[in-house]
Amino acid sequence: MSPDQTVLNTSSDFNSSHQDMANAIRFLSADAVQRANSGHPGMPMGMADVATVLFSHFLKFDADKPKWPDRDRFILSTGHGSMLLYSLLHLTGYSDMPIEELQNFRQLGSKTAGHPEYGHADGIECTTGPLGQGLTMAVGMALGERIMNARFGDALVDHKTYVIAGDGCLMEGVSHEAISMAGHLKLSNLIVLFDDNAISIDGSTEMVVSDDQLTRFQASGWDVAAVEGHDPKSVAAAIQAAQQTDMPSLIACKTVIGRGAPTKEGSSATHGAPLGDDELAAAREKMDWPYAPFEIPDNVVRSWRAVGKKSTGESQKWESRLNASGRRSEFELSAAGALPKDLSVFINTHKKNMSKASAKTATRQASGAVLEVLNAAIPELIGGSADLTGSVNTKIKNAMVISAPDYAGKYIHYGVREFAMAAVMNGLALHGGVIPYGGTFLVFADYLRGALRLSALMSQRVVYVLTHDSIGLGEDGPTHQPVETLASLRAIPNLNVFRPADAIETAECWQIAMESYRKPSVIVLTRQGLATVRTDHTDKNLSAKGGYILADCHGERQATVLATGSEVEVALEAQKTLQAEGVPTAVVSMPSWNLFEEQDSAYKEHVLGSGVRVAIEAAVQMGWDKYIGSEGGFIGMSSFGASAPASELYKHFGITAQALVTAVKNRL
Repeated sequence: MSPDQTVLNTSSDFNSSHQDMANAIRFLSADAVQRANSGHPGMPMGMADVATVLFSHFLKFDADKPKWPDRDRFILSTGHGSMLLYSLLHLTGYSDMPIEELQNFRQLGSKTAGHPEYGHADGIECTTGPLGQGLTMAVGMALGERIMNARFGDALVDHKTYVIAGDGCLMEGVSHEAISMAGHLKLSNLIVLFDDNAISIDGSTEMVVSDDQLTRFQASGWDVAAVEGHDPKSVAAAIQAAQQTDMPSLIACKTVIGRGAPTKEGSSATHGAPLGDDELAAAREKMDWPYAPFEIPDNVVRSWRAVGKKSTGESQKWESRLNASGRRSEFELSAAGALPKDLSVFINTHKKNMSKASAKTATRQASGAVLEVLNAAIPELIGGSADLTGSVNTKIKNAMVISAPDYAGKYIHYGVREFAMAAVMNGLALHGGVIPYGGTFLVFADYLRGALRLSALMSQRVVYVLTHDSIGLGEDGPTHQPVETLASLRAIPNLNVFRPADAIETAECWQIAMESYRKPSVIVLTRQGLATVRTDHTDKNLSAKGGYILADCHGERQATVLATGSEVEVALEAQKTLQAEGVPTAVVSMPSWNLFEEQDSAYKEHVLGSGVRVAIEAAVQMGWDKYIGSEGGFIGMSSFGASAPASELYKHFGITAQALVTAVKNRL
């Protein structure tokens, strides 16, 4: 019998062992925080009862097969309570979570970081800690399950996503985006357990929030219930009911933070600090837990280990169904996000065609053309945008839209929810079976930055299509002209940032993004049309080195002009003038600084040259000094933009070929 079909016998399912099992979580958590002299014991102690019910009776997982694709996902959105998760992983028998890891909580090199870190240990489905993002990634995971189910059917994909979220998660603005989207998409496979303890760091939540959370969720199309969080029978009945609804579910579990701590429970004192030796000793006495720190009695260990193996039969049956389906290879390749072996053939055919194009093309449109090629080759590629589909060119022709109850499409309308779009894409990527990309304007990267940062931190292949990248967008003015955004994105570690110069570089950047299995990518694109600067086809992906000599000089090089994106054609125009005036000048296109930094010193020195260097980019100078040096020049922005046609703005702000020529000649 699968966990979803469990029939609870209230006379026998919850006996004295529940208290002991929950106490094992409480005191492992409190002991680890005490030893580290750092951490958050309150939430794990308060939610131990709820977690015990969930894992013991409902969560479908196999501790011996932690990557089983059809497992239920458990997301601890309240990541500060990480010891709840680590305790559960240890107790249920995950092989890479021995007791020593709990004893080494929050120490350098341990798997038990202060907040759960994806990739540190099995069973950590995503990195959480920035409140609200775990909940929103869970929406992505639940949606990912529905997308894969539409492709492979109930026999291979039929699982749920469970979330523990707290008051802080629900106060964060992104939670509104998440619950609205989940309700609209009718994600009935998503169940949120709200740790309703009414305590924040500063004290009672009454100081800052008076929302009726049940009504709020209900208004967004959720099934809702409220239970006593320390009554296991009530919690179980609510979860069982939630599993039967046709909408996402919220279960508000009224809990006492730090439950068991005699003088501190129910107060903010237990939120983010060790209980102290005396309080912890008194808690042991109050909760009838007469065991030394990190000691778990054998009978409790056996009970928890049995929980870790309760779905073994189900996972074995699933393996049999996969073998019998005739689709094992297809399923495994899809879940792994594998690319077709001949992807480069498709890309190079497209590049060859684009190199012959004579008309100016905005790189946002060039990106849309590449996406037609990629989507035809990669079934897992799922696009979307934050209510800017026609502007960011992320929807391929004839693409079906993913919506309830049909999740078989290739495109997601995220609505005006940039932050949620990014976090949901993280969830889709983490779930597997989906390679997500989503678009908005570059200036709105600031709205989604928190999730973009987690994409990089978790090494997820998520692609951000960010268009209207400079003053080149024209009349919409400085509110929409992102002069500082490129520099801020380039500062994020483990992130590809691309600003291609034409349709050819755009195709190359998309290929690199697809092949970056453990790195997200930002592709920064223009609103205005650009000339094709790469007219001689080569199968070699020149953008893969981050920067390269696009147009070499005639004679011994005296100057090098460095440019990205829309300013490359300006650099080429300046080169003609400089060459005609006897100044041998090379033009370097630098679509990706981070990839250029990965090249060896000899290559970088060859590309940059030893003479005068001047850079041009319709953005602020920050970051360019390492390439142009202290004596180099920069043509770009030093202020916000203005509202006017793009051609007038370039002249007004001095981003012209003549300004480049002057800057070079003044430094000879």
